[in-house]
Amino acid sequence: MRFPKAYKLKEIAEIIDSKYVGADDFSVLGMNEIHVVEAGDIVFVDHPKYYDKALNSAATIILINKEVDCPDGKALLISDDPFRDFNKLTDTFKPFVNAVSSISDSATIGKNSVIQPNAFIGHNVTIGDNCVIHANVSIYDDTIIGDNVTIHSGTVLGANAFYYKKRPEGYDRLKSSGRVVVKDNVDIGASCTIDRGVTADTTIGEGSKLDNQIQVGHDTVIGKNCLIASHTGIAGCVVIEDDVTIWGQVGITSGITIGAKTVISAKAGVSKSLEGGKHYFGIPAEDFRTKYKEIASIKQIPEILEKLKNLNI
Repeated sequence: MRFPKAYKLKEIAEIIDSKYVGADDFSVLGMNEIHVVEAGDIVFVDHPKYYDKALNSAATIILINKEVDCPDGKALLISDDPFRDFNKLTDTFKPFVNAVSSISDSATIGKNSVIQPNAFIGHNVTIGDNCVIHANVSIYDDTIIGDNVTIHSGTVLGANAFYYKKRPEGYDRLKSSGRVVVKDNVDIGASCTIDRGVTADTTIGEGSKLDNQIQVGHDTVIGKNCLIASHTGIAGCVVIEDDVTIWGQVGITSGITIGAKTVISAKAGVSKSLEGGKHYFGIPAEDFRTKYKEIASIKQIPEILEKLKNLNI
């Protein structure tokens, strides 16, 4: 998330009441998660395991819960609870604004686009030309929809990321300030749920087609011309490259990449990145030739045991 203007390090420190390391006027341009940070961004880290990753990332301001050596050209914000203070910054720069109508006055709707009754269109939503938004679709704030997009009833675009920190008193949610971006010529079926990015975008690429009842997690990027069948669940921060086909009831873990022109058969469980141009199935998902050989070998086990029995081994 980029701030509306450049802020000084001292100003940001005052918002969250933290100490800082760096010049008072060190420029702060925005805030992001580690996988999407750019120069000028704040990134937070609250576990020693990830200190080095955050300090050596593209981020130039690190919100951290320990005083450490500050890398050259960067600044630190020292906090006893970076998770809490990252949320405080989200509330400051992207506060929740309640709706007062079914279609916000700040929404932009293109030529020849149809919004069916009982659809909800939030603040600062942009919908392109020749779109059809069916009844009971909910499009949360800041969502961007291209041209020639169809979205069927019951679908929700822009719900919060499923991102929590466990505390003694319960779970604390990391607040979401990102967007959903749907490119041109996308079809989205009924009762799909596409979560907004935590600080960046969840993206559905041009020409992709989503069946009914599909979950897409925060910050996931789906490429061009992908075909995804019903009941598929895609976790956050997944990259699905172009021309991927995913059949029904596939589960995909977070933070992995699925290469271009991959085919994943129904009911597969994807627990690691997959090389493109291959066909996978099973739990865990493997190349189908390898999997078929395994299945063929397993089927031979009773025969092998019988032979061993007859040999008195």
